[in-house]
Amino acid sequence: MLKKTYLLLFAFLVLSCKSSPQNQNLHFSGNPLFEGWYADPEAIIYGDTYWIYPTYSDKFHRQVFMDCFSSPDLVNWTKHERIIDTAEVAWADSAMWAPGVIENKGKYFLFFAANDVHEGEVGGIGVAVADQPQGPFKDLLGKPLIQDIINGAQPIDQFIFKDKDGSFLMYYGGWGKCNVVKLNEDFTGLEPFDDGEYYREVTPESYVEGPFMFMRDGKYYFMWSEGGWTGPDYKVAYAIADNPFGPFERIGVVLEQDTEVATGAGHHSVLHVPKTDQYYIVYHRRPLGETDGNHRVTCIDKMEFDENGLIIPVKITFEGVPANPLD
Repeated sequence: MLKKTYLLLFAFLVLSCKSSPQNQNLHFSGNPLFEGWYADPEAIIYGDTYWIYPTYSDKFHRQVFMDCFSSPDLVNWTKHERIIDTAEVAWADSAMWAPGVIENKGKYFLFFAANDVHEGEVGGIGVAVADQPQGPFKDLLGKPLIQDIINGAQPIDQFIFKDKDGSFLMYYGGWGKCNVVKLNEDFTGLEPFDDGEYYREVTPESYVEGPFMFMRDGKYYFMWSEGGWTGPDYKVAYAIADNPFGPFERIGVVLEQDTEVATGAGHHSVLHVPKTDQYYIVYHRRPLGETDGNHRVTCIDKMEFDENGLIIPVKITFEGVPANPLD
């Protein structure tokens, strides 16, 4: 009888442990993903590792370096400090932000915005290169890749997209305007499009900044941020087109604040697990009650599609996503 009682008690303890909320969350990422004020996260998969390259979010004159984070499973993250800073970029005399990253020919490239450039000033979009994902990154050109204000688009918030033909397109732009350009094969300059032009405006309705592009089932999904980045109404909308140049007709909002979770959810990127239909949206948001516009944290949640290929509006969570190691 006593032995039976001990067995029942043991079974009860095991079940209680398995069902406790704390235990259930042990293998979830949690949100935010890592400590610190980080925004504008660019997420990418290199080999068997997830990487996130965010803006170090602080007052403008303090945003002079970048860190990145790596994970084998979306749950356990390693911080790689100061992968680049303004000391390495001679023409960057103030903030660096909104990294965009991609691998090309065995090298790792990090594109960034610097100096909040206006017409006639030095600044804009720069590019750095490294031999490994965690850097250190070295300025590739010694000057901005794009500095001029073309089609009214401030040269910031660049995203590099590898098209199905192997070419590299870069979408960028602030001040409510978005351009796309074609990068040359070593990322040292631009190539003209078939019509001889170097810049094409692709601004969709309500666009503010933070463009992102991915492909699914042969369609081009173009995404961007709307609203003010310091306010609660920051959000992400999207369009779908048959080619990378649009036209991009706005479909709707897919990511925004939840007054019970966080505000200012925006400036995102998308992770797609190879050979699956698993997608994640990686974004920044502001903790509830926070009034400092620079207090932004990096988070992740699932992104799913309906039977017509439309993106189902994302529910932002505190739990994040389950562990998902890359094979």
